[in-house]
Amino acid sequence: MSALPPSSALQDELGTLCLGLARRAKTAARVLATVPTAAKNRWLLAAADALESHQDELIAANARDVEAAPGFGLNAAAIDRLTLDPKRIKSAAEGLRQVAALPDPVGEVREATQRPNGLQILKVGVPLGVVFFIYESRPNVTADAAALCVKSGNAVILRGGKEAIHSNTVLHRLLSTELTRCGLPADAVQLVPTTDRQAVGHLLAMSEFIDLAIPRGGKSLIQRVAAEARMPVIKHFDGVCHVFVDAAADLEIAERVVVNAKCQRPGTCNAAESLLVHAAVAEEFLPKIGATLAKQGVELRGCARTQKLVPHAKPATNDDYRTEYLDLILSVKVVADLDEAVRHIETFGSHHTDAIITRDINTARAFTQRVDSAAVMVNASTRFNDGFELGLGAEIGISTDRFHARGPCGLRELTTYKFIVTGDGHVRE
Repeated sequence: MSALPPSSALQDELGTLCLGLARRAKTAARVLATVPTAAKNRWLLAAADALESHQDELIAANARDVEAAPGFGLNAAAIDRLTLDPKRIKSAAEGLRQVAALPDPVGEVREATQRPNGLQILKVGVPLGVVFFIYESRPNVTADAAALCVKSGNAVILRGGKEAIHSNTVLHRLLSTELTRCGLPADAVQLVPTTDRQAVGHLLAMSEFIDLAIPRGGKSLIQRVAAEARMPVIKHFDGVCHVFVDAAADLEIAERVVVNAKCQRPGTCNAAESLLVHAAVAEEFLPKIGATLAKQGVELRGCARTQKLVPHAKPATNDDYRTEYLDLILSVKVVADLDEAVRHIETFGSHHTDAIITRDINTARAFTQRVDSAAVMVNASTRFNDGFELGLGAEIGISTDRFHARGPCGLRELTTYKFIVTGDGHVRE
């Protein structure tokens, strides 16, 4: 038999590597499912200390990634997502400590009933098993994902983007070392050691070992995972988030919220991408917010009414209204009323995060009832749709799906449940 072409040989080697990762994760998941909460919390606290004590090493590794980032085509917002500094490392460590402080969903009794025949019925939280997590750019997500998966009793296979390989390698080593020191299976957290994109395809086919795939990144990544995965997928395709400034809005609050939602971190999925302004306040609000956003370097793309009130705004197309810019660009439209605002969000939005600024409680209630998004904000920035901000400690992603999990996915969203039925010699008649 002739030798395999080099490409085939490499693919076989890659397939073997991925199979080893998956098998080890499955074995680790069985052990982790029965690990006491105290042991998992010890690891989380030790891992948090390790991140802070190895801050210089992490920043040095991250500097290599940041230096190479322009070569991968990353824009300023993407490089910001990639960058680690002392503040972000401290925040990642604090996230680990917050997860340690949260209740363990494994073994949680979610319902308890007794049937008329005396059978005791418990609905109890259990881990999902093995999570394959594919993500881009943000190395702090490595720590978040590991923390949430281990605390919820799941093993995780991490596949970060090539642009963060040096940062993720150091992070994984620190997390894995502490797993061993705390007596937990080291394979509970594994990092795919290659940037070859074909590794993702191999792992997405391994439904025998992997129970859930979670992609976190650009639309093309999520589409690929949704198309190729042979296991369930938790996903969101876009974060086309809106802020609607109602006729009854406090315009000072509206300005503060819009600037924060667009400018604080424009490269995140919960940043505002579109501003809707009620016609009754457009003449007063739009020139002021237009000037404020211009000082922040934001490019506006608006409807004809917006362009009249904000002369430096460029004309907006329908494509602009459905685009997740992840940059300092904001689409703007003046709407006649709440009905038009809701129709616009339904037409162009992505069911991620949408906000209303209003002092009218009835309008606020109608907006929250009619806007079908994973999170709906009232007089608050879209940036609050985040696991840390909503008290989940951290998140492994924000789902716009309706099945199993929606919104920030924390500990509880990484578990399922089983029924435990206890009788006393009961038989069914």
